[in-house]
Amino acid sequence: MLLGKKRKLGRKVENINIGEKLQLTEKIEDKDLLLYLGLTNDGNPLYIQHDFASQTAFEKPVVPNIMLTGIITSAVSKYLPGPGSYVNEQRLKFIKPVFHYATIDFLLEVVEVDAKNNEVTVRVEARDEEEELVIEGVVVANPPQLMDQLTTQAMDNF
Repeated sequence: MLLGKKRKLGRKVENINIGEKLQLTEKIEDKDLLLYLGLTNDGNPLYIQHDFASQTAFEKPVVPNIMLTGIITSAVSKYLPGPGSYVNEQRLKFIKPVFHYATIDFLLEVVEVDAKNNEVTVRVEARDEEEELVIEGVVVANPPQLMDQLTTQAMDNF
């Protein structure tokens, strides 16, 4: 259960350095696609109907780009900078479609640290099983920053 359990916050901006990297691999499974489609009620036939997709330039169903974006923003929230972060900008280019059951390798790298504005810019690259680039771009996030008036007691329920 997540409620009532204290979780460690991610790192503050002053503890993050240019050049830090995070690599992760995600396999796109049916359950992931079904959860996304159920959550968003997005019935785009390009995502789920093999018959329809076979008549398009893609030839088979594709993974929704916003689902791939979610994997990237989740990596920012979980790891770099980590829990308590807020994504305030993203510029992603989807170079090549990602198909169902793909295994995607994501590389996130800190390319800019702006302590004055509490911002970290993270370059993103994702490659498929053939090591072809499928996504590139940047995500700008605010690392966790607690205001001085908050005490540790106020965070007991976090």
